[in-house]
Amino acid sequence: MKKIILSLLFVFPTLCLVAQTTDKALILKLLEDQRLAWNQGDVEEYMQGYVKSDSLLYVGKAGPKYGWNNTLNNYKKSYPDKQAMGYLSFDIKDIKILSPDHAFVLGAWKLKREKDEPGGYFTLIVKKINGEWKVISDHSS
Repeated sequence: MKKIILSLLFVFPTLCLVAQTTDKALILKLLEDQRLAWNQGDVEEYMQGYVKSDSLLYVGKAGPKYGWNNTLNNYKKSYPDKQAMGYLSFDIKDIKILSPDHAFVLGAWKLKREKDEPGGYFTLIVKKINGEWKVISDHSS
């Protein structure tokens, strides 16, 4: 019995590390899918990375706003066409797995457009919902 318990003590941390590595890769894929959709000028596809809920929280320069539809409408208003959207790039600084179904992401964003190159930072809380990671809170500056 001691051998089984000792074996589990060595195996469990390894399994946790593998799960965290897989989750981080899935979160990076979520962000890459969003980036690709943005660069194709497809705001609605970009929004698929967010939880489709009234509880979605987006905090930008105008303060906190709630709701998937509100966030979509704000993006459409601020970025009415592909030219306004520009070319998006991310620099992911850190992903911390907080629990089996929550993670924290810190990153930088940059848009390359014809006349300017705005950028800033973002923090995300992502949640695994039905096996898929979705952004539930986005604070971008």
